[in-house]
Amino acid sequence: MTKEEKYKLADKVVNHALECGAQEVRAVISDSRSNSISVREEKIENLEQSIENGLSVYLFVDNRYSVHSTNRLDNWDELDRFIREAIEGTKYLSEDEYRSLPDPDLYYRGGGPDLKTYDDNFRTVDPQQKIDAAFEVEKEVLGRDERIISVSSSYNDGLNETVMVTSNGFEGDRSNTYYGVSASVSVKEGDARPSDGWYRSSLFYTELDHEGIGQEALKRALRKLGQAKIESGNMPMIIENRLGSQSLSPIIRALNGSAIQQKNSFLVDMLGEKAGSDKLTITDDPFIVGGRGSGYFDNEGLALKKRVIFEKGILKNYYIDTYYGKKLGMEPTSGITSNLVFEPGDKNLEEMIASLERGILVTGFNGGNCNGSTGDFSYGIEGFLIEKGKIVKPVSEMNITGNMLDLYKNLAEVGNDAYEDAAWRTPSLLFNNVSFSGK
Repeated sequence: MTKEEKYKLADKVVNHALECGAQEVRAVISDSRSNSISVREEKIENLEQSIENGLSVYLFVDNRYSVHSTNRLDNWDELDRFIREAIEGTKYLSEDEYRSLPDPDLYYRGGGPDLKTYDDNFRTVDPQQKIDAAFEVEKEVLGRDERIISVSSSYNDGLNETVMVTSNGFEGDRSNTYYGVSASVSVKEGDARPSDGWYRSSLFYTELDHEGIGQEALKRALRKLGQAKIESGNMPMIIENRLGSQSLSPIIRALNGSAIQQKNSFLVDMLGEKAGSDKLTITDDPFIVGGRGSGYFDNEGLALKKRVIFEKGILKNYYIDTYYGKKLGMEPTSGITSNLVFEPGDKNLEEMIASLERGILVTGFNGGNCNGSTGDFSYGIEGFLIEKGKIVKPVSEMNITGNMLDLYKNLAEVGNDAYEDAAWRTPSLLFNNVSFSGK
């Protein structure tokens, strides 16, 4: 289905739902495609292809709200019945006075440069090239070290195209693509069987560089040999950049409108208050060209804006959609993140390591949780002990415990090495006075 055909069908669905008794309607038509290839022992272990398309209808009927989805888009008689039944079903739900479409003045109205999130050549990439990429990554590792016991590699890609139309004046579409290649390696020494991996991605196939991924995965696995607990204690912690989002996610969840309204957030009533150290400045920037989270509107059609979330530790914004904005009596901002960008410091990971007399570099999280109401957390970690500015041995089977507010108030350094293979562009982060439990 072409973009024009999607718009035409979405318009028809919206108008028909209004004729059938809905007061407000949002129609979203999506088309997604993905490919996944995994390789092990020089053979294709798994090959999957998925093609999906569907319609989601958001109905506002007599102060009641519901969402309905179908993938039967080629028969109008079936869609007619689907819409009518959905509206009738909605009438049995409880009333909710806060449910409505957004204020039309807040919608994205078009314009802006190409954010380069879509590869026009997605459908023409030779499938054999995708398979070859996975095999080439595996070949980088095979036979390189006698301690290797397992090597696997994979290629994956995806395309998403969406058209959205509402009954109060929004029309918009967005498209994005992605490509990724990864490797995972397991090694042995005695009874130990550590493993690790590496991954690289791109929004455009011609920019996907998979050379060296297998070698990096092997290097990371081998350096884990000899992992052990060390003594418990409080010391500095460095989180490498690719893991930064795992330490940041409890903070972002606590900023969500639903958590704020339900008092299930440790950041309730903290707008304008100090929630982190002076090193914590984060901007939500949807307009980065080639950014993984770039776009002009959110899932409701609200125009995205560049916004400061934290400024020198002070909380400046929550993530508020239309529904929770009404319940909280607050202006909607958006219920989603785009690209999260830290204000960088002046050190990279190696320089942070060199600055520590004693500490731990965390390279993996192994389970755990964070209480959304209090911010108290406990996570399993693995990584490396640092002494006198150098990595001295690998550690594992240890836990960190504490409180998220205390953790980010102890943020001592922000790296200049932002991880750009994700929408949350986290750099390496150095925290002081973290509680580690081991022996």
